[in-house]
Amino acid sequence: MMESLLRHMVELTGQRDHHLLDVAVISALQEMVGASQVRVLDIFRVGDKAMMRPRAWIMHGKVIAIDESTAHQHADTELEQYPVLVDCIARQGGRAEETGPDGEHILWVPIWQNEIATACLQISGLTAVAPATLHVMEGILSVYRNYQNLLDYSERDSLTGLLNRRTFDEKFSRMVACSTPADSTLASTTERRHPNDIEGQWLAVVDIDHFKRVNDQFGHLYGDEVLILVANLLRSSFRTQDRVFRFGGEEFVILLRSVSLADARTAFERLRANIEEHHFPQLGTITVSIGFVSISSSTPVVILGHADQALYFAKSNGRNQVCFYDELVLRGQLHSEVINDHVEFFFDDHPG
Repeated sequence: MMESLLRHMVELTGQRDHHLLDVAVISALQEMVGASQVRVLDIFRVGDKAMMRPRAWIMHGKVIAIDESTAHQHADTELEQYPVLVDCIARQGGRAEETGPDGEHILWVPIWQNEIATACLQISGLTAVAPATLHVMEGILSVYRNYQNLLDYSERDSLTGLLNRRTFDEKFSRMVACSTPADSTLASTTERRHPNDIEGQWLAVVDIDHFKRVNDQFGHLYGDEVLILVANLLRSSFRTQDRVFRFGGEEFVILLRSVSLADARTAFERLRANIEEHHFPQLGTITVSIGFVSISSSTPVVILGHADQALYFAKSNGRNQVCFYDELVLRGQLHSEVINDHVEFFFDDHPG
């Protein structure tokens, strides 16, 4: 028992990735209690409803791989379907137990972050967990929570709480590696389906218009407050499986998953409108410009460069608008020339 516990502790503390840390903890718990199933479930809100979605899962000793590219394939469940867990969270409890409809014993363990239950563990087995085992479990979960917080801290921007540039580089490289060649752009003429209907992955660069004026007129402390408010609007405008990053200064990046071009455009337009309509204390209103592109089999540098070019076009042609790179190229408003199949130089018909 002690040897197994030490092995699992070494495995837990050696992880530098949220998903691998989840897999390590459910593997340790499954072996310790002999559970038939252990899951880590994200808890998030959609409108006024609290929802859950599995992010790591082990059943009968087999790990079911759930990562960022496949999470959307698993159905969301309303939290209210589990009243015992709802009650546990309401009283900020450490755990709750119940017997499921099939007679299995279920142990719920909320994962707390700043007094908010952001996730929970579901441990299912034929018998209740012994008190002595529960005590050891608490120790393992304390280490797990601490490492989750440390990983989260290293991945986030200290001002806004959004994911940071370093995290973007890691996640975006993985996302591009998993993407298929771009068949969702307007330039495609071979698809039978309309390009607006084809689901794909999208990257958008968001820049606050005239942000230097905010800092010059009100000072950098107020500028920071504006960045925090914009970050909050970004969070509330996208789904839990999408990712929002602060790229630096007043620039943000969004990775949008598994939606059509029409839906991606709608989501980015909604964000633009939400920011334009929001009242900022002292300042009143601000606007943002957005450039976006489909994520294809191109290199991350090229994809990001395309989004930047669409953003530059938006800012040079009136600001407060959303521009799609492929559409600009198709219209002849942007031109790209490939040199040696690696470097692309961009030419803008509408400078300044």
